[in-house]
Amino acid sequence: MEREGEQLRAIVQALHALGIRVSLFMEPDIAQIDRVPQTGADRIELYTEPYSRAFGTAEQSKITELYAATARRAQELGLGVNAGHDLNLANLGHFCRSVPDVLEVSIGHAITADALETGWTAAVKAYLAAIEGAGR
Repeated sequence: MEREGEQLRAIVQALHALGIRVSLFMEPDIAQIDRVPQTGADRIELYTEPYSRAFGTAEQSKITELYAATARRAQELGLGVNAGHDLNLANLGHFCRSVPDVLEVSIGHAITADALETGWTAAVKAYLAAIEGAGR
């Protein structure tokens, strides 16, 4: 592992020593995912802006399959999979149905914007319904 990888491994070890679970924010690039176990990280968080941009376009199926394949590979390596960035009520359900066994999603910006219009209780219920409707 190159120098940056060694530095990252040392940081992960220090965080683990404090009892902190470590997730690395990653592009859906299987070659890079294959390197994560060398760092000692527990999970990856898939950067979903490309998925969100492709949602509803001709590229949606291709991009969604890339995320699904990346998640499957991470799981084969023993990594948990999270996802986040630009996920919202319109695209969250499809993502959760299509990408296997996502453990957590980061939806802070979208849910906050929705809560400004509907209130927190309604926004949280809507997001939970989207996730639960996806079979989670």
